[in-house]
Amino acid sequence: MTAIPRKKSANRYICQQCGYQSIKWLGRCPDCGGWETLVEETAPQPRSRSGGSLPAILLADAPDSDEERIATGMVELDRVLGGGIVPGSVILIGGEPGIGKSTLILHILAAVAASCRRKVLYVSGEESASQIKMRARRLLAIHEDEYLATGTEVEEIMALTEKMRPALLAVDSIQTMTCADLTSGPGSVGQVRETAYRLLGMAKRQNIPVILVGHVTKEGSLAGPKVLEHMVDTVLSFEGDRSHAFRILRTVKNRFGSTNEIGVFEMKEEGLVQVSNPSEIFLAERPLDEPGSVVLPSVEGTRPILVEVQALVSPTNLGTARRTAIGADPQRLALLCAVLEKKAGLVMYGHDIFLNIAGGIRIDEPALDLGVICALASSLRERPLSSATVVCGEVGLAGEIRAVGQIDIRLREAERLGFTRFIMPRSNWERCSRSGQIETVGVANLQELLEIIFE
Repeated sequence: MTAIPRKKSANRYICQQCGYQSIKWLGRCPDCGGWETLVEETAPQPRSRSGGSLPAILLADAPDSDEERIATGMVELDRVLGGGIVPGSVILIGGEPGIGKSTLILHILAAVAASCRRKVLYVSGEESASQIKMRARRLLAIHEDEYLATGTEVEEIMALTEKMRPALLAVDSIQTMTCADLTSGPGSVGQVRETAYRLLGMAKRQNIPVILVGHVTKEGSLAGPKVLEHMVDTVLSFEGDRSHAFRILRTVKNRFGSTNEIGVFEMKEEGLVQVSNPSEIFLAERPLDEPGSVVLPSVEGTRPILVEVQALVSPTNLGTARRTAIGADPQRLALLCAVLEKKAGLVMYGHDIFLNIAGGIRIDEPALDLGVICALASSLRERPLSSATVVCGEVGLAGEIRAVGQIDIRLREAERLGFTRFIMPRSNWERCSRSGQIETVGVANLQELLEIIFE
């Protein structure tokens, strides 16, 4: 009797972190290295192909967009988006649990409904209608043109959206949405990719902007396949420490604007409140004439923000000294400590070093280097810098102080807030405009810097 050959399964094992596919189960993903992340999923049915030819036109003959951006009325959000929401665009907002993503969405929908006088639609797959209304009432984010739907079927959401034709659709969250063609559970790589693809196609066909809320992993990256970030037009990261009141909306990707802008919000009882002058807020509780405290004029996009850099250098009782940085790169802190020892003669070995950017904000630009150097030297020597002084510059491995960009707007912001002395790289000092009342000092290396700040 001849055995009937078994039909090979079309299912695949897909990594839930990176999207790697395998025909058999593996304990560890060969691509990202995650353990027990491969889950069996049913392969989607192939789509029918039309077989027609794809037309091509000259780029110069392509139709122009006649619609303007949708101004939300939230200045901080419009700045991050590059002037407002582009019709037909898809925006992905990610952030840690409890950071305020759903609160931000309610504020955005109410603001768009008020500014456009058109319907907006909020689809939630995580909360009931009564729970959402309770929070919206507390936030004063209820508008007569704001509609709500609860569900997870993407086909139903698309049918409702095409029927209503809202000015804005918000989906909270993309990890809870499901597609009927797939048998895998919500949040799987296949479901997230397919639901996002269908919502993206609907947004382009109907010219309806869509906001997707995304979860993040414990490493801080957006959950789901990396292709999700490539599919959407804009990726926003909602950051902040839940122990602090401030929240930062940062652009990670933006096809229609700059990726360097940030929006600053403060979490209060009535919800998220825009911070129009973050420099004054971040410096409000700064101690005056305290060792280890230095003010840095940072620039995020086109906006100058003055922040306080704090350092604490203390002898250690352990065999290995600690190097801890909050709001800055720990590797950069270790590098600057080595430069101080080698080029300035300051003994940092045998000291625990703690660095903090006050206010919960994170600074990644090279201009932070000079502020870190001054704060470390001030704390080590127990000698404070003048509270009316700001510092800014990049430090090289040879101890040289290199130029940074946008020095003029940093200078104007420092002068506007009442600072009287600005220490900057010598090359910036030679080129910047010095027509104001603030004193500018140029330094070329660490020896000059230490002589000036501790004179």
